[in-house]
Amino acid sequence: MGKIIELQSVNAGYDDEIILHHVNLTINDGDFIGVIGPNGGGKTTLVKIIIGLIKPLSGKIIYHHNNFSDNNQRLIGYLPQISNTDRVFPISVLNVVLSGLAKHHKLVNHFNKEQVEKAQEILAEMGIGHLAKKNIGELSGGQMQRVFLCRAIVARPRLLILDEPNSFVDNKFENDLYNKLNELNQQMAVMMVSHDVGTITYYVKTIACVNRELHYHESNTISQEQLAEYNCPIQIIAHGDIPHTVLKKHN
Repeated sequence: MGKIIELQSVNAGYDDEIILHHVNLTINDGDFIGVIGPNGGGKTTLVKIIIGLIKPLSGKIIYHHNNFSDNNQRLIGYLPQISNTDRVFPISVLNVVLSGLAKHHKLVNHFNKEQVEKAQEILAEMGIGHLAKKNIGELSGGQMQRVFLCRAIVARPRLLILDEPNSFVDNKFENDLYNKLNELNQQMAVMMVSHDVGTITYYVKTIACVNRELHYHESNTISQEQLAEYNCPIQIIAHGDIPHTVLKKHN
C-alpha cells in the first residue's frame, strides 16, 4: 500500500487567521476516509489545502506522484459541493466530463476520439449515457451529481475527494452514490467530507474529526466520548434494525 499524500505539521488559513492547526495526515492507496466536524471547523479548508487551492501557512505537503503510463491519469479527482448556480453555465454533459481530462495550462482543449469514448463509457457506467448531449441546466440534482462524479473520475485518479456529496441529490441517488463509492474504492482511495455522520460511518474505513485540529481515528466506529475527547461536537447516529439517533443524556 503506497502513500499518496502526506500533510506534516500543516497550519492553514486565510490572511493571518489560522483555521487549521498542526495537521498531520497520511492518505494511502485503498483508504476510505470520512471527514466530519462542525461548520466552520476547517473541513473545507482541509480539502482546499490538499487539492492545492490554497497554500499552507507553514508545514509541508508531500505529493507522491507515481509514473503514470497514461497522460490523462491524475493524482487527485475532486467532486466539489454542487448548487443550483452550476446549472447556469451553458455546457453539455459530455463536455463537463471531458473537462476532467483538460490540461490546466491550455486555454482551449481539443479532445481526441479515445478521450471522447472514455467519457461516454464513464457516463454509461453511471447510468446517464443517454444524457451526454443535454445541457446541464436540464438535469435533476441527482443527474447533475452523477455528471460531476464522472468528471472527477474520468482521469482515473489515485485519490477521489468529495466535499459534501449528498448536499444536492435526491434520496434515491444518495444510496446509489455510496454504493458506487464502495466500488470506486477498489480502484482508488476516497476521502469524503460530510455532515451526515451516521450514513458515512457505514461506508468509510476510518474517520478524521476536524475542528481547528485534526484527530484521525483508525476505525469507522466512534463513540460520543471519543468525539468529546477530539473536541468534535458531532451527534452520533447509531446503525441498527430501526434507524435512530442516540442523544446525549439530558433531563
